[in-house]
Amino acid sequence: MIDRPLANRIKPFVNAIARRLSQYGLQADSLTILGFLIGLASAVLIANSYFFSGLALILISRLFDALDGEVARLTQPTDRGGFLDITLDFIFYASVPLAFAIANPAANALAATALLFAFMGTASSFLAYASFAKKRGDAPSLSKAITYLGGLAESFETLLCFALMCFMPEHFAALAYGFTALCGITTLTRLYAGWRDL
Repeated sequence: MIDRPLANRIKPFVNAIARRLSQYGLQADSLTILGFLIGLASAVLIANSYFFSGLALILISRLFDALDGEVARLTQPTDRGGFLDITLDFIFYASVPLAFAIANPAANALAATALLFAFMGTASSFLAYASFAKKRGDAPSLSKAITYLGGLAESFETLLCFALMCFMPEHFAALAYGFTALCGITTLTRLYAGWRDL
């Protein structure tokens, strides 16, 4: 919901770092893969109940996710890079609820399953809309590899929810069910947008 305004605010900071990294020859795909691996490491920590350490790696991972796109725009964006970025992002997001389920299966497994179900709705509606928008010739924005359809639950809201889960792991189930509802609303609004626009 606030991804775009937030991105505009932090863009000068991210751009400055990205320029330095590109000067050192770091490529966007390398940053994408490294950020993904750090994200998986955060899930491993959470699964072993190291919640604060896991949150720290989540934030570092998402910094890399911001940097890879900026480095790509400063050098040469590619379809392969956009594909890697989107695919690995979704795998990372799914790994966090799974990690909480592993950390405490009795308390968290059902709520994690519900949240992963909701993630399927947000992910599939997002990607399906982008696919058909491209087929229709809709141009992606300058900051995204594909046509970007927003919603109530986007990256910032997801990261905020993950942070709250790490700070209050005993309330994971309540937070997961609450975010499941937000994801459900997002999916419904995207289904409406697809019905209206396509």
